[in-house]
Amino acid sequence: MDASGDSVRDVLAGNLRRARLHLGLSLSELSRRSRIGKATLSQLEAGAGNPTIETVFSLSRALEVPISDLLDRREPSGLTVVRAAEVEPLSGEGVDLRPLRGIESGGALVEVYDQVVRAGRSQDSLGHVGVEHTIVQAGRLAVRVDDRDVELGPGDYVRFDARLPHRYTAAGGTVRSVLLLEYSADQRLHASPAAPSHLVETP
Repeated sequence: MDASGDSVRDVLAGNLRRARLHLGLSLSELSRRSRIGKATLSQLEAGAGNPTIETVFSLSRALEVPISDLLDRREPSGLTVVRAAEVEPLSGEGVDLRPLRGIESGGALVEVYDQVVRAGRSQDSLGHVGVEHTIVQAGRLAVRVDDRDVELGPGDYVRFDARLPHRYTAAGGTVRSVLLLEYSADQRLHASPAAPSHLVETP
């Protein structure tokens, strides 16, 4: 859950619609760009869908916005403590992500995630906006970026352009790591007025 008590699906529902209408996209056009069915998008916007890592990253890529613009991590003040048990994970084929914090500076943004790659599993991404940074805490992580392969151990770090296709694989047991997604100011989605009525599309 986030600080407001809303579930991931509830938060995604409102922000997905806001991002789509901000860009003037119909459900049909977003479906084409994201390769997600129109009916599924309609369910997600209604808060009735079941978002996965693959879904959220596909939407981030199609809308060209940071993940946190879809997951809406509010900016707290003062002392910030995030308890793992209180953060709903976003799960995919091989990874569980817990969004912890968004750090803003001069319009730029860095998102902080607790990332677990499950033993013997892989997580593929076709690419998305931003720069990706990963620091391995435990286990051995095989990383493929475009056509290059590296293997990381505890304390090792990798950085790459997240727009490139990439894959994380737990090379043995479970891998624990910190994932940072960095976005420039011009990649941020800003609040906008309500969309014109002709863009409001029924399922």
